[in-house]
Amino acid sequence: MKSLLLAPVLALVAGAVAVPPAQARPEPVRFATYNASLNRAAAGQLVADLSTPDNPQAREIAEVVQRTRPDVLLINEFDHAPEAVDLFRRNYLERGQNGAAPIHYPHAFIAPSNTGVPSGFDLNRDGRTGTADDAFGFGFFPGQYGMLVLSKYPIGPARTFQEFRWADMPGAMLPDDPATAAPGDWYSPEILAEFRLSSKSHWDLPVRIGRDTVHFLVSHPTPPVFDGPEDRNGARNHDEIRFWADYVHPGRSRYIYDDSGRRGGLKPGARFVVAGDQNSDEVDGDSVPGAIQQLLTAPRVTDVRPSSAGGVEAAARQGGANLTHLGDPRYDTGDFNDTAPGNLRADYVLPSRGLRPLGAGVFWPLPGSEHDRLNDATDHKLVWVDVAV
Repeated sequence: MKSLLLAPVLALVAGAVAVPPAQARPEPVRFATYNASLNRAAAGQLVADLSTPDNPQAREIAEVVQRTRPDVLLINEFDHAPEAVDLFRRNYLERGQNGAAPIHYPHAFIAPSNTGVPSGFDLNRDGRTGTADDAFGFGFFPGQYGMLVLSKYPIGPARTFQEFRWADMPGAMLPDDPATAAPGDWYSPEILAEFRLSSKSHWDLPVRIGRDTVHFLVSHPTPPVFDGPEDRNGARNHDEIRFWADYVHPGRSRYIYDDSGRRGGLKPGARFVVAGDQNSDEVDGDSVPGAIQQLLTAPRVTDVRPSSAGGVEAAARQGGANLTHLGDPRYDTGDFNDTAPGNLRADYVLPSRGLRPLGAGVFWPLPGSEHDRLNDATDHKLVWVDVAV
């Protein structure tokens, strides 16, 4: 599978920054994740919507980015349409929205997603093949709900793991058919020989910041719902999260291989930031218990717990399932159905040790504030963490 690294040679040169003197305070680098819901119902629709500068949703998404100004940004749910990347930059991000300053990202990375790619199997056992639920990742066309990374800094040679097979993960939490005595048998051996772990993909993008490199590890695990008692999506979500926990642990990453056949994970001491809509809350929601804790407690991972006052206010005002939650709503990042599951912490930016946190937040404006109107752009909020590199 080919990826597209959108970074002209001149931009690569211009993107390098000088290393500050030893006595100077390092400039913060802001890493962020944002599920922008820039997915569309049909292939080509996103390109059409972004071809002019007047799409209302895209304008709001761009304004959120301009208000928060990340240096390195993962956008989840951006259909795999390389042409749309330049359209989004030129028509939206590089045009000031409602008084916000334009923002420029000379570097971008986009690559294929498993969403909508036909598997050829009846994965949900409804007696049909070729449906959105039978694709390697749920989707009505290849690349729907894909990913995009935008960066002010050059992006080095990427590793993608789109084709890594779920069954090749030692001790994988394979979904179980409750009607049989055999364990982990929802998928047949024939399916497991082809079935991919990533519902979208996993990318390791080395971001070159001056003379330093920070690996931006991005993904978007499947929601742990929309299945049956076999919990095939819950199990997959658990192991998609586990992938990064293993990848950053040299002693547990030997089984991993990328799409070019290279094996292993990060080298010891490599600095990284894990980011994405993980679709898993620590204590609330429907994910497998302990799923996100695999990553939060992984060696060298730091959780600075970005927060907002808007999340607290929304949980109290909306009520419903939020009133029974165990988690602190200040850490919520998703404004979901108030009946179920309620608002959750689903989106994460997790720097490694060796990257000193300088600040963090969730962009969730309070009602009546200047930017409250941006809360409806998507049901997720942009999450950011500043680190010293």
